[in-house]
Amino acid sequence: MTARIGVVTFPGSLDDRDTQRAIRLAGAEPVALWHKDKDLRQVDAVVLPGGFSYGDYLRAGAISRFSPVMETVIEQAKAGLPVLGICNGFQVLTEAHLLPGAMLGNDHLHFICRDQKLRVENARTAWTSDYEAGQEIHIPLKNMDGRYVADAYTLDKLEAEGRVVFRYLDLNPNGSLRDIAGITNEAGNIVGLMPHPEHAVEPLIGTGRTDGLPFFTSILKKLVGA
Repeated sequence: MTARIGVVTFPGSLDDRDTQRAIRLAGAEPVALWHKDKDLRQVDAVVLPGGFSYGDYLRAGAISRFSPVMETVIEQAKAGLPVLGICNGFQVLTEAHLLPGAMLGNDHLHFICRDQKLRVENARTAWTSDYEAGQEIHIPLKNMDGRYVADAYTLDKLEAEGRVVFRYLDLNPNGSLRDIAGITNEAGNIVGLMPHPEHAVEPLIGTGRTDGLPFFTSILKKLVGA
């Protein structure tokens, strides 16, 4: 069995092709999905890639949340379909209420692009099982609206339930509360993060490391037991 992982393209998506390449390198089959189509083409998992969907003209991810494809993604994600949201995809997941909290503009009000050190806090999700809890990795980061916020009750709940998946180390690049770089839902099938693992899957690009590849090998193992 070859796992089929869909990658949604919204108007303004920038990293859909990079994500497809990362999926292919991991050994799965990438499937291009268009935002206007409700049909997910029988994929086994979905990635909402990075970029600036609809130019972020209203609020990052807010318009994409109402794309026809998201109606199906929301329904199937609630039923257990693995979904990964990267950067703008993370923003879409919060706007769709598949993940709690919201993304605001960086606290320094500037776009940031850098290699970012992270700590893996949760290696039990569908997308992180090839990591070790406590592992430190380097993943490229590029965002303007990357500041994760939530009320104190939600933050405490995320911490208590082990749903903070990644945390920024050494430097908080955007003011995210409690240095949160990525979170998951209760079931662990939905993960959103601000850094871009698809840019760290080959030694010659990104950080010069392959620290992002385990995202895609993790889901492959989840789907086919590879």
